[in-house]
Amino acid sequence: MTPSTLYLNPRMEKRLRGGHLWVYSNEIDTHRSPLKGLEPGSVVDVCASKGYFLGRGTVNPATLIAVRLLSRQQEEIDAGFFERRLSRALQLRQTLYPSPWYRLVHSEGDGLPGLVVDRFDDTLVIEVNTAGMQALQPIWEPVLRQLTGARELIFKQDSSGRRLEGLPTEGEDTTPRQVAVPENGMALHCDLGGGQKTGWFYDQRPHRELFARLAQGKRVLDVFSYVGAWGLGAAAHGALSVHCVDASAPALTQLEATAAAAGLDVQTLQGDALQTLIAQRDMGRQFDLIVVDPPALIKRKKDLEAGREHYARLNHVALQILAPGGLLFASSCSHHMPAETLLAMVQREASKLGRSLQLIHSGGAGPDHPVHPAMPETAYLKTFALRDIA
Repeated sequence: MTPSTLYLNPRMEKRLRGGHLWVYSNEIDTHRSPLKGLEPGSVVDVCASKGYFLGRGTVNPATLIAVRLLSRQQEEIDAGFFERRLSRALQLRQTLYPSPWYRLVHSEGDGLPGLVVDRFDDTLVIEVNTAGMQALQPIWEPVLRQLTGARELIFKQDSSGRRLEGLPTEGEDTTPRQVAVPENGMALHCDLGGGQKTGWFYDQRPHRELFARLAQGKRVLDVFSYVGAWGLGAAAHGALSVHCVDASAPALTQLEATAAAAGLDVQTLQGDALQTLIAQRDMGRQFDLIVVDPPALIKRKKDLEAGREHYARLNHVALQILAPGGLLFASSCSHHMPAETLLAMVQREASKLGRSLQLIHSGGAGPDHPVHPAMPETAYLKTFALRDIA
């Protein structure tokens, strides 16, 4: 079937020519190419106002992001297309990692908007977050199976992206599926079926490695610990003590089981992160190495101010219990929170407390989460390691 053609408003073309993969609904000339009536997920061509071709992608008339481009060429979006894209993604990860434990597909970063695939050896955990990828699943799923030889595919459906796209979020299979992820010389256990997101967070792996190397002889606090990747790595590298804070009882149970199996002494604290930090402060506790790695606190741009204040409170109290000369790892995975905003916020909170910091490390997600250079939205993760020098 020949794709429908959508024409852009003249003033909107520069951003798309610069490499961006999203076309917003208000950028489309709906008089020449009405969105209404197009099937969500169907393939469309996007053209400039003068008629020349700009890209081919999938459409969703019901969302603000009306089109997500898949190709700059007039090529068929068929099995051959997905074999090329997925093969390139696989080749990168096989170059980067000695074993098949990584994010295999990172949405726009791999030229496949709306598709996220985390690989756990012969199991793939998949998020399909756009109507386009949902409609094209009968084409790309067999290709993905063939390239990886995966024994099992687990589809996670409860994501904000699916809700925004009008896709179903019910009926997800949450049957427990335990795996042991190799990291920092340990086997870290998580549940791929019932765990958060895809069950594991590969994106922080480089920062966790640094954190573990710095942990020897330190009193460590892991805030928003989930199943303990930060804290357990620190314990395995000789931390004096490790406390892990999370609101999820199942996650902490998993953490405790992993610690017991590895012979590690880790204390868990269940509860709200901010309230637990305040309680530690009020007890006069101090820690030499703290990580504050919350989930996305700013899911929408209009929530920026409230979310920024939440980040500020968390890091303020963390700084209050940071021992002199200690290290704070401050992180945000909210793409609406720019890196410079997060860093300035932590510095401001330190100044309020009369403390001086030095930045010793900063970075984003690991290389299995490639960033699209024209899309700052894909550089969602930012992590700073800040050392107290006052």
